Amino acid sequence: MDVIEWLLDSDPAIRWQVMRDLTDAPEEQVEAERARVASEGWGARLLALQRPDGQWDGGVPTFTSTAAANWWQSLPPERRGTLFPEWTSTTWSLMLLQAFGLDPSSAGARHAVRLVREHCRWEHDGEPFFAGEVEPCINGRTVAIGAYFGEDVEPIVARLLGEQMSDGGWNCEQENGSTRGSFHTTIDVLEGLLEYERATGGSPDVTAARLRGQEYLLERRMLRRLSTGEVIDQDRKTNRPAAWTQFSYPTYWHYDVLRGLDYLRAAGATPDERVAEAIDLVESKRDADGRWPLENPHPGQLHFAIDEGEGRPSRWNSLRAKRVLKWYEHTPRSVSSRSGSASTG
Repeated sequence: MDVIEWLLDSDPAIRWQVMRDLTDAPEEQVEAERARVASEGWGARLLALQRPDGQWDGGVPTFTSTAAANWWQSLPPERRGTLFPEWTSTTWSLMLLQAFGLDPSSAGARHAVRLVREHCRWEHDGEPFFAGEVEPCINGRTVAIGAYFGEDVEPIVARLLGEQMSDGGWNCEQENGSTRGSFHTTIDVLEGLLEYERATGGSPDVTAARLRGQEYLLERRMLRRLSTGEVIDQDRKTNRPAAWTQFSYPTYWHYDVLRGLDYLRAAGATPDERVAEAIDLVESKRDADGRWPLENPHPGQLHFAIDEGEGRPSRWNSLRAKRVLKWYEHTPRSVSSRSGSASTG
């Protein structure tokens, strides 16, 4: 079985994207396959797990401090389960439905989003879900989800534009004194702004901010420190060794090189020499069968498995790697790319 056949031998959530991005399937066949996400496989299974109060998981998160656990217990019921627990809360469940390509106009999507809009509140201060909260990493993800599912997230976008840092990035630790952007936060915001542009047409200010953020990644060649040129080996957010050269899925809020490249592809960016090293890294991970493994799965709870497990060939990583390489190989190069467009990919 060749790699395309192997990818197609999967859930509708993967099949329709393979058909769109890696084959010459007619658009009507792609859309017919995508429509199955709402009624079959992972998409239907995840929709069925939503509770009547709009949340997905009412379980108790595992916190590393007593203070955090006590804070959680003090919250009213409507503020439990929006961001925590990772990765079965409402935020990450909606993120998965978006990643699966659930049709926003489907009855299942409209019902699920209505319940979230009417009932779900952020743990931070009880803000309505689609109003966002205070951290740009969370708000970037909320913009991506809200824009995709047709919700009004313009006030969050305006806030994010005002929080962009002088280096072009964003950082959830800015309120605590950080003066530099973060790869993690920046990719969350970039994906959100791109989805907002697709949904609304955007504005010159939104596009300019997104392209500045895109340059933040490119100036660092997707994985290096700007100050020294060294590969980033320590993650300041987690205080652990950086794992950005390992390809996880789902990525949740975490940055890695494949996620960054897939954003550039989706944004219609023109590849230049600054992505060459990252592309070489992607190519180096392809096995003899033309597949890519799952690496570094992020610890946390799962609704159900959507891949074969760490170290095994991953359909999600293989799909994303193959479409990134196709983008790189088929898009004319530029010496330095400082433009991009909100494509539909």
